[in-house]
Amino acid sequence: MGQKTNPIGNRLGIIRGWESNWFGGRDYADKVVEDEKIRTYLQARVAKGGIARIIIERTLKRITVTIHTSRPGIIIGKGGSEVDRIREELKKLTGKDVQINIIEIRKPELDAAIVAESIAKQLEARINYRRATKMAIQSSMRAGAEGIKVRIAGRLNGSDMARREEFKEGRTPLHTYRANIDYALKEALTVYGKIGVKVWICKGEILGKPDLSPHTGVQERGGKTGGNDRRGGGGRRGGGRNQRRR
Repeated sequence: MGQKTNPIGNRLGIIRGWESNWFGGRDYADKVVEDEKIRTYLQARVAKGGIARIIIERTLKRITVTIHTSRPGIIIGKGGSEVDRIREELKKLTGKDVQINIIEIRKPELDAAIVAESIAKQLEARINYRRATKMAIQSSMRAGAEGIKVRIAGRLNGSDMARREEFKEGRTPLHTYRANIDYALKEALTVYGKIGVKVWICKGEILGKPDLSPHTGVQERGGKTGGNDRRGGGGRRGGGRNQRRR
């Protein structure tokens, strides 16, 4: 089953935590729909922000949205103006108080979502798919990945018949639950149609009992939070450091 299930969902509760942390109660379905609206809106609102994942946590009256990104400056904006606008727009969308934290991804070459997005953008720019894929694989292996696998499917190079090609280097043991596998699926909207890009990245093995918090091991940037308080000042770089086993 390791080949057929999502590697992230397959490891939830074992070596990986959930991206939505809250108690459902009777309005569980409404909160799930609202989470999806927030994620869809942010992905469209900051399309070039290099967003890898969006963590949503809830208390009684506040929603905390933590954005993991490789380009925090684009989301924060000059003096924190952009993150202020996003927070106000999310308030209108949800009708609740929203707090936004921004966490920088130090090594984007080791994040499957960012790697898949970069390959998809290159395909949209009509770069040869073999060149784009092999460059992404080389940069990930140089950054310290134990293995990477990329699968591209669609009308590659505009061929009349769609096909699927796979490129891999190193090891990506999908059946080994202690293996820290990051996975992402992105789509490239080319003139010939959609081309799907799937990326698996193995970052090593996690032994012992891991911390399932989604915020461990990453460094937070100075984005604004909810209300009138600031974390790290108006768009300044820095902030607290948390440890995460990725």
